[in-house]
Order: sequence, then C-alpha cells, then structure tokens
Amino acid sequence: MQELELIQHDIDRYLAEHERKDLLRFLTCGSVDDGKSTLIGRLLHDVHAVHEDTLAATTRDSKTLGTQDGALDLALLVDGLKAEREQGITIDVAYRSFTTARRKFIIADTPGHEQFTRNMATGASTCDLAVILIDARSGVVAQTRRHSVIVHLLGIKQVIVAVNKMDLVEFSESRFAEICAEYQAFALRLGIPSIQCIPMVATAGDSVVEPSTRMPWYRGETLLSMLESAPMEHARADLPFRFGVQWVNRPDASFRGYAGTIASGVVRTGDRVIALPSRRSSRIDRIVTFDGDLTEASAGLAVTLTLTDEIDLARGDTLAHAGAEPSVGTSLTAKCVWMDDAQPLVAGREYLLKHGVHTTPATVTRIVSRLSIETLASSPVSSLAFNEIGELEIETVQPLAFDAYSENRETGAAILIDRLTNQTACALMLSGLHAPNARWTASPRSGSMDVSVSAVTSAQREQRFGAAPRTLLFYGPTGAGKSRLARAVERALFDNGQSAIVLDAHAMRQGLCRDLGFSREDRSENLRRSMEVAKTLNDAGMLVLMAFSAPNAQVREAARTLIGAERYLGIYVDGAQRSSDITFDAADANDLHIDPLSTADDASVARAVERVLTTLARRASR
Repeated sequence: MQELELIQHDIDRYLAEHERKDLLRFLTCGSVDDGKSTLIGRLLHDVHAVHEDTLAATTRDSKTLGTQDGALDLALLVDGLKAEREQGITIDVAYRSFTTARRKFIIADTPGHEQFTRNMATGASTCDLAVILIDARSGVVAQTRRHSVIVHLLGIKQVIVAVNKMDLVEFSESRFAEICAEYQAFALRLGIPSIQCIPMVATAGDSVVEPSTRMPWYRGETLLSMLESAPMEHARADLPFRFGVQWVNRPDASFRGYAGTIASGVVRTGDRVIALPSRRSSRIDRIVTFDGDLTEASAGLAVTLTLTDEIDLARGDTLAHAGAEPSVGTSLTAKCVWMDDAQPLVAGREYLLKHGVHTTPATVTRIVSRLSIETLASSPVSSLAFNEIGELEIETVQPLAFDAYSENRETGAAILIDRLTNQTACALMLSGLHAPNARWTASPRSGSMDVSVSAVTSAQREQRFGAAPRTLLFYGPTGAGKSRLARAVERALFDNGQSAIVLDAHAMRQGLCRDLGFSREDRSENLRRSMEVAKTLNDAGMLVLMAFSAPNAQVREAARTLIGAERYLGIYVDGAQRSSDITFDAADANDLHIDPLSTADDASVARAVERVLTTLARRASR
C-alpha cells in the first residue's frame, strides 16, 4: 500500500527508491510436471504483477488450453509458445520480473524435460539462487539430481527446495521430511552450502506468498519471504577489472578507442592496465560514453576506453589491471555439460570455442572424467553422451584470457560450437590451465597397486644382452633426420652383435597414440606414452632408440626423470635449416648435439652414428 501511495503522490521518490533496491535473479528447475511454470504464475498473480488484460486473456485461454478443467491455469502466464501450451511443458527459458517493497526480482522459468537441459543451463548461468521443485508423489528423481549438479557447477550457492503438490499426498508431514532428508543428503555430498526446504501447493498458493492453513505443522517462511531475505552475492564490481574488446572505434585519425562492456571490476582514468595476450601495458586516458566522459566505470557498463599509449589491440583481446591479470594460455581444463543430442563428445574433435567476444578454434584433447549424477563419483571415460557432465582438457589455437569460473562467472564461462551446424554443443566452466607435463606426474586413477617382481635380475639381463639397457631420445624439429639416424644406429648396433628397438613417433601414432594430434600437448602425450613403453623395455634389458620431435624442454626433462638419468641419453638433431611446424625450445645443454644431416650425403649420417656409438660407449664405461 505504501508503494501504491508513492506512485500516486510522489512518483519521483518511488522511482528513486525502486532504483536503489537489490536485484535478485533466480530460476525454477526440476523434473517435468513438477509445477515450475504454475509456481511462477502463482507468484506473479499473488504479488499483483499481472496486468488485468493479461489475466483476462489467460482466463480465456485456460478454458481451451489449460490443464485445470477450465479453471484459471496460471502456468499459461509463463508458457507462451504454442508448442508449450499444446503439450503442457516448458521448452524455452521464459523470463519474468516483479518487484516488492524490499527487492526486485528476475525469474527464469526453465524446462524440466531432459531433452531441453541445455535451455535449463542457459537460464541458470546468470542466476544467484535456484528454486528446485520436487513432486511430493515422485520425490527426488534423476532430473532433480541432474539439475542440482548443473546448479552447483554454475556457481549457484543458494537453493530452495520446494516440495510441491502436497495436497496429492494429503499434506503429509512425514512425506515432506522424507523428501527433504533425501535431498539434503545428496546436496551435502555435492557441496551446496545453503539449502532451505518448503512444502507448498502452487496451484492454490499454499506457502507461496501467504502461509498455508492446510499445513499447520509447517512454521517456516513462505517462498516470497525466503526470496526477499536471501543474502546477495558479491557484486561484479568487487571482482578484478576485466574488459573484453568488442570493437576498435576509430572514426578519424585523431581518435582510437576500444569499445566493449566491462565484465567485472571498476576502472578509473589513470589506472595502469595490461593488454592480453600481448602483455603490453598502458594507462587509461579517457572513459567515453554517449552521455560524456566518466572518471570511473563499473561492471555492466558499455564504454569506450582510450589509452595513453599506442598499443596493438583487436577484437577479442582483454584489458585488466596490471598485477591482477587473469590466466592466459592455450591448454585449458574445464567442467562441462554436453548438449549435442546428435553425436557424443570424443577426444580429438575440433570446435569453435566462444569466450565472451573472443572466438577461437579449439580441440578437445582429452576427456578426463564423467560425473555420475547418482553417486557423484567421477570415472575415466572415452566419450560423453547427451546431457552427461564431465571434465575436459582443451587446446585452443589462440591464447585465452580467463578466470576460473568459481572465481568469476563472467570470464570463466565459455561454450563449444559445432563448426558444421553452428549449434552450441557444450557449456564450459573453465577451471584453469593444463600444464604440458601434468600427466607425467599424475597419480594412477586405479590407486596404489602392487607390481609383481620379475624372476630375472637386471644383472642377468645385462649379461645376456651384453650391455646395460638405455633409452636414447633423438629429438629435433620436423624433417631434421631423427628417424633416419635412429635407424642407422640400430643397424650399426646389430652389426656389432647388439639388439635395439626403435620407437618412432609416426609409428606410435598408428597404434597406441592414434587418438593424438600434433599440438604441443599431443606431442607431449605421444612422448609420455612411448616413454612408458621404453621404460618397460629397459626393465626387460633392451636398448631403446626413440625418434620424436619433443619440442618442449620441460617435457624432455620429465622424460629423463621417468626413464632415470643413468639410463637416459638425449641426442639433439639440429634442424636449423629445416622449416618446423611448431615452436621449438632450445636444445638441452648436456645432450649430444648432432649437426644437420644431409639427405643426399650418407657420410654425414655415418659420422653422426659414430658420434652416438662413441658417446654410448663412454657412458657405459663410467
């Protein structure tokens, strides 16, 4: 009533107070026919947020399209699509807004059908609170758990569990307690920090806006009261400054500005900023808007920034405060929800990764695990099917500047787009950078297991084969002649009465490593798997000759550690005159350095073989 009086007598004061109110975004989710749209319709109706002409049209439509035997079907206030009204389900996300004396609200009504889980994830991505509906007759079902997992992955920390249709279980307090206990046990394992349970009948309005007289045993708050008192998350303005360049604004030779929307944080004129991925720094000169220049701008505001220095910035680049930069890299890890019902996700497939205004080609290099919505246990898999939730490793063509989703939802969210259909295939919650040699030191997923001891000793093997087992890694840029030299060394050893086995990178890709591509990450994994084979062969007393590009010095050091320094010999085959398809780190200082091999001169190969055998003999005599 006070608001109505202000609107009638002091509209300016009302608008000023309305502007200062907090805004809470929340969604309703759950399984099919749990009553999500009906609940929102009842909430809008009871807070008087429905216009009279809309209510009249809904009353008329209820007689032909409703599910309440001709009575007012409040779900029709939200379900506006023809297909939704015909089938009595929610298909697309519907947004509605209303206000009370304490707060402003934006509601996302999301579909419950498994086929439209992608729409549910879309609606949840901007919300601070989730109302999860559960049919009192069915209890906690698979879709309830799936939506809860997605809510948790998307960073929503507040959940209200609305046990609906209590009239169909005779308002049973014990049934309500049973469902709440089951859900809370599931949510505890999931890690949702704040859960409230409420019994209700959405069609009649019990416990929605007004307390229910038919459930005197429930003495808690109504749904509206819970929504009005829910604590607000930290504003985006409290997070570090992030600004994605959407457009370079250059109307004439005297002005160069960078237009976009501030994703998070606050920027002021004079602030030192760093451009990513180039890492060049400058200061903010002007903050330009349509209404004039500002001295300060915060998250959500569309502005044009000018800098004091001329630095190279283009669409998709990021500005951040110097000293508070996001992660930057091409090897990413992410949680995901697979949304493509036409085909499963498998490693090696290429997509477009869209992150804010930045779009870059990307390859899913590895599916780390899949999360079971029943047990919440993660298990290694080779593919993800429609609606499955998992963890991925991704390699992008261009570097990405991002924050972990758990720290900044604006800059930690991304999607994978199918390059052929242009459809969204996957929702990503970025979690961090994946180090190229992370798998070299990873613990076995099977846990600690006893390994049987061989009945043949190392000394006996060395006596049989006439030499101590070693692994020789011939590495260098593509086309340098690594495989040719390794094969020549194999021939020379055989002629001297010794046996050796050659492991060639290309041959390994035909079998054990057939799922790998040619990125630095894939080359690292190709070498790691092959080094594991080499170590097993060394343990069996065999000499192993390996021909791999191995461009990453960190990865080569990991290989040396895996084999053991006493068994390992690195041989760099110089490819300075060759064109390489990948950036190559400097050769290791302690490794044998072979001059470039001539493809037409067998003498250069013979000289290289002699140097390798001499070095090998010298190592054996130590």
